[in-house]
Amino acid sequence: MKVAIGSRPYDGPWGGGNRFVGALCEALAAKGHAVVHALEDDDIDVILLTDPRVRSPNVCFGAGAIFRYLALRNPNAIVVHRVNECDERKGEPFINHRLVRANYVADATVFVGEWLTRLPVWRKNLRQPWFVVRNGADARLFNRAKFVPWNRQGPLRLVTHHWGYHPMKGFDVYAELDRMMAAPDWRDRIAFTYVGNLPKGFSFANARYVPPLDGEALAAELQRHHAYVTASINEPGGNHQNEGALCGLPLLYRESGCMPEYCKGFGVGFSGPADLDRGLKALMADYEALIGMMPHYPHTAERMTQEWIALLASLVENRAGKLAGRNLWRSPWTALLNQVA
Repeated sequence: MKVAIGSRPYDGPWGGGNRFVGALCEALAAKGHAVVHALEDDDIDVILLTDPRVRSPNVCFGAGAIFRYLALRNPNAIVVHRVNECDERKGEPFINHRLVRANYVADATVFVGEWLTRLPVWRKNLRQPWFVVRNGADARLFNRAKFVPWNRQGPLRLVTHHWGYHPMKGFDVYAELDRMMAAPDWRDRIAFTYVGNLPKGFSFANARYVPPLDGEALAAELQRHHAYVTASINEPGGNHQNEGALCGLPLLYRESGCMPEYCKGFGVGFSGPADLDRGLKALMADYEALIGMMPHYPHTAERMTQEWIALLASLVENRAGKLAGRNLWRSPWTALLNQVA
């Protein structure tokens, strides 16, 4: 197959979407498939739309360019739209309408979490066929090789990391952890490290702060801790919890967005700051049992890319039926909007 991917992978800590692109590019090349990041060749088999925001620096093409390519150059390419965003994650009406509009050119849609498919915008606009392929982290980097579990001597060392700095990444909970570290009931029982970017004006009084890390440096930092906490609200399909879990760290996760489908069975859920205390106590009580589960954590980049390549190959193999039912001009107004946005 020749696959055109709408984003280029960047070196450094650019977040989970960037890691997905890098992993898929590597896996496709290892299987002998060609990968391009432009719509310049007439023999592209699959076009992967990764982000409709064409002004983003790592986005190579969007829905408008895909429409023109299909209409004017190669109507035989299959278009797959990967959805890994939503308005709900930031509480702002910004991206949902862009995703639905861009989805107009898609022959198939892949969501990074089933939770996304249940959002009102997709209940109204979801077209067949659609699939769920959950994200996975690179187990060559993120693994238990240097992880030392908590032996109940000294504080339980918690860690999280985020590239994004929006407050809904969980800073209400991270601020509560910061407060708890100085509270009489928790002082000397827990320690907390935050790795990544912070909202403007936010700072920790007691927690340890580390600027964004990537690759081996990030893995080494995660492995110095005993458990991983993620408090992200309405997370579409994060990768940060995968990296922590693959390093062997049991998960303390907010029951919001996709997190239950990624984390259930490998940690303890909580709803927010009000029951963080309960979640921490449950994690501590079940720590040894959870440690025994972590080697079975399934969300690896290898699993993810295998699913992706198998799906793309299947769509190409069966493209005749899909192309027979395609109508690029079924909504001229939407087609036009994709050209100007």
